[in-house]
Amino acid sequence: MMRLAHPLFLLLILLIPILAWLRYYMIRKQSMQFSNGSILSALPKSWRLRVQPIFPILYALGLLCLIIAIARPQRGLEDSRVRTEAVDIILLLDLSESMETQDFKKFGKRMSRLNASKNVIERFLEKRPNDRIGMVGFATLPYAVAPLTLDHGWLVQRMDGLHTGMLDGSRTAIGDGIASAINRLRDSAAKSKVIILLTDGANNSGTLSPENAASAAEAIGIKIYTIGAGGARSGFFMQRQEVDETSLKKIAKTTGAKFYRARSLESLEAVYEEIDLLEKTEIEVERFTRYEEKAAGWIIAGILLLGFEQLMGLSKLGRMP
Repeated sequence: MMRLAHPLFLLLILLIPILAWLRYYMIRKQSMQFSNGSILSALPKSWRLRVQPIFPILYALGLLCLIIAIARPQRGLEDSRVRTEAVDIILLLDLSESMETQDFKKFGKRMSRLNASKNVIERFLEKRPNDRIGMVGFATLPYAVAPLTLDHGWLVQRMDGLHTGMLDGSRTAIGDGIASAINRLRDSAAKSKVIILLTDGANNSGTLSPENAASAAEAIGIKIYTIGAGGARSGFFMQRQEVDETSLKKIAKTTGAKFYRARSLESLEAVYEEIDLLEKTEIEVERFTRYEEKAAGWIIAGILLLGFEQLMGLSKLGRMP
């Protein structure tokens, strides 16, 4: 969007024909006077005479550029300021060995529970660009994958490097994992603080029980959404370890959140979509326009045109025949 800061200066354009006429009329008056120039009109015109009309054109265009520059042309740059009531989220992801079980499918091809979770979480991150999100992995011990951050691209890179072999994955310490996630939200000043716990097993390790960890979260206003991932027990690829739905339901209820069961990729996607809606960030966008001065180009063009007109006037081209 273009605008002129002082458009009234464009009225000076009306003076350009007058100035051009005075400039070249005065030159003609100072030239040689003939009582009758009809004799000369029959003479052939040289090429220097033919280019004479270019002088007033250059002069007029130079003045026009300088007048436009005085009017201060400006280009508007749209900008916006986002005000948001932030939600701080810690994604708590099970990295135990059972997460390698391939009971999820995508386009007919089997994929592990861990890879399916990564796939769905990445799309969840894309929908929440204004929220700080971190990640904690856990198996026998918790592992801080990423602190709360708005750089979700970096978070995805960190998540892509996760695999069950990086921790002692023989056991699952859900309570300790929750405690680690709580520590990363303890000092948060966000309006809403959320942990999304995804696991396919039951707590069988660690120093803190899931129930006590949930009570600690509830005391400082943290909600814990729990997701039990994994298909039915039938099938060659299934493992015997079962999701402890009772414990996960109790964790969610204690903190005022919900428990979800995800037995397929589609249902897991639906879970994260519902959580996204339940913990939606309220955004207020303030739009404004800042202006960039564009007069410099017009000033340069005006000076060049007038300078060229002056230089040509000093040459043979500028001499009257």
